[in-house]
Amino acid sequence: MSLKLYFGPGACSFVPHAMLQLSGAEFEPEMVKLHKNEQGGEAFLAINPRAQVPVLVHDGMVLDQLVAILLYLDDLLPDAGILPGSGPARTKALQTLMWMNNTVHPTFTHIFMPFKYTDNEAAQAELRRFNTRLFQQRLTEIDALCAALPDAGWLSGDKPGALDAYALTFMRWGSIAKIDPTQFKSLWALANRFYDLPALKPVLERERLQLNLMVA
Repeated sequence: MSLKLYFGPGACSFVPHAMLQLSGAEFEPEMVKLHKNEQGGEAFLAINPRAQVPVLVHDGMVLDQLVAILLYLDDLLPDAGILPGSGPARTKALQTLMWMNNTVHPTFTHIFMPFKYTDNEAAQAELRRFNTRLFQQRLTEIDALCAALPDAGWLSGDKPGALDAYALTFMRWGSIAKIDPTQFKSLWALANRFYDLPALKPVLERERLQLNLMVA
């Protein structure tokens, strides 16, 4: 089995990056330096014309889009705990994953990349202002999901999984928008437990990941 993951440090590709590392599967991580616009370069566009990470390559098959990659890896690595295996727990986890991807994630994109939606600078400033407030509400909702967990529980089930990695990512992104992540007590605690997993250390080192970007 040949697995290769193209990831951008700090991007949503952290989620499959973390899942592959925690699964123990052999894979090749390939960094795409987003700050240098490598995703827009000829070499990467030949792999993914959408100029986005993550991209998973498995035995010659190229797959993009975060949710599709996670579902594929969940099927490929059923013991990894990426998502619950079946029943109501899986349905609820998929519901949360889809909400994270189609609601929480785009809210932040309107803050971080408002130029994708308008070339008017005043409108971009308004998009940032309005969506920063919305993003804080989304983080509050994720914090409530974390607060409802049993002690040492995970959003993804019995094991740390995709929902936990995505929640950590959103919390980090919030700090880019000057939303203090420590105010979300339950989310902050879950993110720190995930961050401290010994098996995750290689991912943190590759991505040079810091939980709170408001701290120098």
